[in-house]
Amino acid sequence: MIIGVVGPIASGKSMLSDALVKRGFIKLSFSAEVREEAAKKNILIRRKELQDLGNEMRLKEGKDYWAKRIIAKMREGENYVVEGIRNLSEVESLRKLNNFILVAVDAPIEKRYQWIMIRGKDSDPSSLEDVKKIDARDRGEGEEAHGQQSAKCVEMADYHLSNDKTKENFEKKVIKFLKKLKV
Repeated sequence: MIIGVVGPIASGKSMLSDALVKRGFIKLSFSAEVREEAAKKNILIRRKELQDLGNEMRLKEGKDYWAKRIIAKMREGENYVVEGIRNLSEVESLRKLNNFILVAVDAPIEKRYQWIMIRGKDSDPSSLEDVKKIDARDRGEGEEAHGQQSAKCVEMADYHLSNDKTKENFEKKVIKFLKKLKV
């Protein structure tokens, strides 16, 4: 089984992915692929630069470039969770694989901002206004076809999980969801 995870910054994507890893899934991340490429090119590892690089490589190499890199790492008979899908072509490429499902995770922007402040990653935005700007770009506002399109990816999701309360509440939702999938 291959489970793709899409959603905005700090929505709970990693919580779902981590729960799947605990159940034997192998985690592959679009973000990790872009970071690896950024390191090779000596590009600063900040959100805007990573988004720009992701878009640039989709423009140069094809909109499914990052999906091809992810798929190349997969082995037959293994279960995978693929985190951080951002473009429709990535979803379309993954849908060609057997047993692929797409899960959208979302949370209110105010909650996500609180969680961002708590986790304190260097690459995270430092204000609610910055989170809103990142959200707009991630959703695809002002982006071309090779750019960020997470809103369209969310629309294509087979399942939607709302992370609108506490971490513990979301963990319970994830466990219930995984039981439904028989994972």
